[in-house]
Amino acid sequence: MKLDVYTKQGVRAIRFNVQRGGSANISELDCLARCVYDVASWHSELYIDAKHLPDIAGVIKTLPAVSVDHLGLSKDVLLHLLSLVEKGVYVKSTRFGRVSLNVAEALKAIHAVNPHALMFGTDLPSTRAKRPFHRDDVALIEQLFGGKDAQRIFHDNAYSLYFKK
Repeated sequence: MKLDVYTKQGVRAIRFNVQRGGSANISELDCLARCVYDVASWHSELYIDAKHLPDIAGVIKTLPAVSVDHLGLSKDVLLHLLSLVEKGVYVKSTRFGRVSLNVAEALKAIHAVNPHALMFGTDLPSTRAKRPFHRDDVALIEQLFGGKDAQRIFHDNAYSLYFKK
């Protein structure tokens, strides 16, 4: 696989779909994540329920660049996610209509630990969400943070991860 071709086309991450399967085995996470980072500076993106984070936290903490999708999905294990955020893991604030947590509380908690961790996204077309993306999702970020913090969440944080040299 020629990663430079994909990088030129705009690809910036390798996604491990732990939640629904269909990607590389989680045991391959460490080796594959380091390889794509070393060769192409891509980060690893984890679609994972936060309840599984303790099982692989040791690996995640040592990787050069990682993001967790959809606020980690679950409300009961936000502390696991926050401990990784403290170590520099990014979190995609997406799919608000599908997660089983209080989105506003999760956003504030993540931001309090590391204001550079949150990255907003729409997750369109949101085909499996109880409620697909809505403009109110953008408004929520603006209401909770505003100004410089909202700018970080909507742009700067993701830019620093996706275009890290």
